[in-house]
Amino acid sequence: GGAFLGLGEHSSRAPSVRSLAESGHHLAEPRAMEMYNGHSTLLGHHAGGFDDIDLPSAVKYLIASDPNLQVLGAAYLQHKCYSDSSAKKQARSLQAMPKLVKLFNSPNQEVQRHATGAMRNLIYDNAENKLALVEENGIYELMRTLREPDDELRKNVTGILWNLSSSDNLKDRLARDTLEQLTDLVLVPLSGLGASGVIQQNPSEAEIFYNSTGFLRNLSSASQQTRQKMRECHGLVDSMIHYVNSSLEVGKSEDKSVENAVCVLRNLSYRLYDEMPPSSLQRLEGHRRNTGGTVTGELVGCFSPQSKKAREHYMNADIVTFTEVSKDPKGMEWLWNPQIVGIYNRLLQRCELNKHTTEAASGALQNITAGDRRWAGVLSRLALEQERILNPVLDRVRTADHHQLRSLTGLIRNLSRHARNKDEMSTKVVSHLIEKLPGSVGDKAPPADVIVNIIAVLNNLVVESPMAARDIVYFDGLRKLFFIKKRRDSSDNEKSSRAAASLLGNMWQYTKLHRDFKMKGYRKEDFLSL
Repeated sequence: GGAFLGLGEHSSRAPSVRSLAESGHHLAEPRAMEMYNGHSTLLGHHAGGFDDIDLPSAVKYLIASDPNLQVLGAAYLQHKCYSDSSAKKQARSLQAMPKLVKLFNSPNQEVQRHATGAMRNLIYDNAENKLALVEENGIYELMRTLREPDDELRKNVTGILWNLSSSDNLKDRLARDTLEQLTDLVLVPLSGLGASGVIQQNPSEAEIFYNSTGFLRNLSSASQQTRQKMRECHGLVDSMIHYVNSSLEVGKSEDKSVENAVCVLRNLSYRLYDEMPPSSLQRLEGHRRNTGGTVTGELVGCFSPQSKKAREHYMNADIVTFTEVSKDPKGMEWLWNPQIVGIYNRLLQRCELNKHTTEAASGALQNITAGDRRWAGVLSRLALEQERILNPVLDRVRTADHHQLRSLTGLIRNLSRHARNKDEMSTKVVSHLIEKLPGSVGDKAPPADVIVNIIAVLNNLVVESPMAARDIVYFDGLRKLFFIKKRRDSSDNEKSSRAAASLLGNMWQYTKLHRDFKMKGYRKEDFLSL
């Protein structure tokens, strides 16, 4: 039931389950960047570029006593390592890394800017250089540099952090050494969470915030330990929520930093009920566990009519806990707070162009409605009954690519387990879901896990709703289910075949439909054979 997300090697790529992109891009050649805030740098005086310099002499310039030579050496490295991987390797062997790290906190601002700019290019797409930077105490020096009130410098530092964070082996260490300072220095003030309460970013600050949220997005796809550290970091979750909320209010749901922030929230919601503090979980579970009255999950081959009395009891217990939990959420409490369902719902409705954002929002909803915990059921019913989330979700299903279908059908699967009114849900979802199933060899089929999700939804509905079974027949679902059941030519197809067999077995329980089955040419053996 859980969904998890990272980002690929370049930010233009679709998210994958591995790790997120490196920062926007490496820095352009310095000649294109001769003006910082209207002040011409030393490079302006070198109109001929770097004709009389090579890598060994550039690295030597880094330890010269003249800051102008230090700038020249760093600028040459930045230029040379823009896209030349052999230059990156040579620079490392010439010991450029420790020399540049020492210049991060030079008293000369131009030296700082060029040293961090060179490092940003040196580590771009180069795992050895990333490791070398970290081993030279680079993270500590970068966090010192981040305190400088200079946007150009802060853009470089946050760009370097984003690039570093695409290396899986560095994520836990980066989280340990950067999160608190990055949150205080960048996330809280630039998200609008600080004193102003509104987002006020100039273009440079927008880039700094984008780099920082890209960095967080990478870290959040790391280990359980790092997810925990991020959830517990004071101000981190609050600033993500505040930024997304404020962006929604001013019609900026397509914003790339919103995408990063929602991906962070999605990843921090992964396995949330297993990883949250036991005291919080106990509060959410209420008295339900003690009475042993857990709602059964996906039922196969049997019916579960819940008594009206039991339903009322659970509703009342839900309302009590719900009121308690809804009050003034702080920090990680936001991740399971009822209000967050509304935020994800608004993203699904308002974000038209950025598919990564809506995919992350549906993935986050999938995470917080997953499993048989009581709170997963409470949030599912809130999503269905108060937020009326099915229509926006089904709108997305119509146009979704395979990647989006995974989280959307995973979410609908969770909602179908917890829905109180299975008849009502059946009338809304059955036709849309059957449309996505393949019915013959030439059909374009979604991935096997999407097919299994769809069949699981239909099964959850069929075991409690005769209308679901009737609609499956009406919308030509039998032909497709029998096709899927017979298709066993791979391990993936074997899984969907078993799911289809189970659903068909449950459909046979509805004796009133036997006549319809026979009219379509199916017999008892077709339904009950495995």
